Amino acid sequence: MKIEKQNLILDLHRIGALKFGEFKLKSGASSPFYIDLRSIISYPEIVKNIVSLLKSEISNCKFDVITGIPYTALPLAAQLSLELNTPLVYQRKEVKAYGTGKLIEGHFKQGQTCLIIDDLITTGESKFEAAEAMEQAGLTVHDFVCLIDRSYNGSEVLAKQGYQLISIVTVADMIEVLTTKGLLDAQLASKVSDFVNQPVEKPQLSLSQRLRETKAPLTRKLMETILRKKSNLILSLDVEDTKTFFEILDATGPEIFMVKTHVDIIKDFRGDFVPRLKGLAEKYDFLIFEDRKFADIGSTVRKQFRSGVHRIAEWAEYVTVHMIAGEAILDGLFGDLEVPRSGFLLARMSAKGNLISETYTRQVIEIGKSRKACVSGYIGHGVNAEDIKRLRNKIPQDQLLLMPGVNLDSGGDGLGQQYLSVESAIEGGADAIIVGRGIIASENPAIEAKRYRDSGWKAFKSRDEQYAK
Repeated sequence: MKIEKQNLILDLHRIGALKFGEFKLKSGASSPFYIDLRSIISYPEIVKNIVSLLKSEISNCKFDVITGIPYTALPLAAQLSLELNTPLVYQRKEVKAYGTGKLIEGHFKQGQTCLIIDDLITTGESKFEAAEAMEQAGLTVHDFVCLIDRSYNGSEVLAKQGYQLISIVTVADMIEVLTTKGLLDAQLASKVSDFVNQPVEKPQLSLSQRLRETKAPLTRKLMETILRKKSNLILSLDVEDTKTFFEILDATGPEIFMVKTHVDIIKDFRGDFVPRLKGLAEKYDFLIFEDRKFADIGSTVRKQFRSGVHRIAEWAEYVTVHMIAGEAILDGLFGDLEVPRSGFLLARMSAKGNLISETYTRQVIEIGKSRKACVSGYIGHGVNAEDIKRLRNKIPQDQLLLMPGVNLDSGGDGLGQQYLSVESAIEGGADAIIVGRGIIASENPAIEAKRYRDSGWKAFKSRDEQYAK
């Protein structure tokens, strides 16, 4: 091993960037070590050594521009850019709301190759997100360079998507140097080695397996209905008059496991609407999901949910929630209810140009993870199967992912709605597909609902069989 690598490991240990003991990770797992490289920017000599090692390791790589994944790797990329006299670009955390509206800052040409630098690799997820942003801007990505590889199989994961991973230091290197110097005892070193030699992510389970691990009653009810009815189709019944509403629902009820309503657009809403809706739900064995998209402070949404003309809490078992108002909105909606209800948090939208960022998505899911009693899952869209997989991997397996913007005929609607195929949605990890105009705007909604139900269930069953192995 190069003396520079040995010195780097010893320096990182000295400044507390490498810690050993028992640490609770974001995933909830317990780890025998923890790596925090954010403080290295305060140690110029360490940065110089890192940049020297980076230069050596990438000597055979060909690239036109350099970037670093914010925040820890960006100063390293900037220093390397100066050393190599190669342009630096970087991705903004959010698109600018003014001026050019750029996501990628810096000067580059379409088709140029970008080298991506990061401090750590664990699952590879952030690498795919970074590559996707660069590629969408017109750059090409071949190589990633990570200061520390603490992954189980990060190199293989990236290679499957056509990327090469170059690692400066591995956990095995750390163990070797620190045990040799007497800074890490054999027992703890063995724990660290065992920990990194097992997958970080749990394998995906079939819905039946997930049901056995799910404690929240209303989430269990969803899973049981999907399995019992052999349908993962949600009908988005966005029509404006009761006659059309009930004609379509009566025709499609046998094919769906849940109906998603927008009761506030019904022009002729009367007192018999809810009893008729509940009667069809019982007749055809489907659940009721009001897509109210609550998004106000707790005291306001409580009134919107429980009072007014519609009195949604009395009949809708599930509702949609925007988390822009913060976690207290869940207390306002679901606290002190006589009959328990549950929500789906809107984590991503299918509308082109929507303002939801990846940071916001992560925060929404973190809140939902801690409130499983009243959060059955998330509504989220993806541009393709791989994008959906990355979203699904963030979500606990005892919560569901509902996918809007699904159509048997790909494309859009001219009003910002982006569609993806049923197969892509399910392959990526969606548990249920939400279909509206593809069914209700057709000449025969019953036939179209059956088409979507059969297509969605076939893809779902195939995926579930693979997970069950």
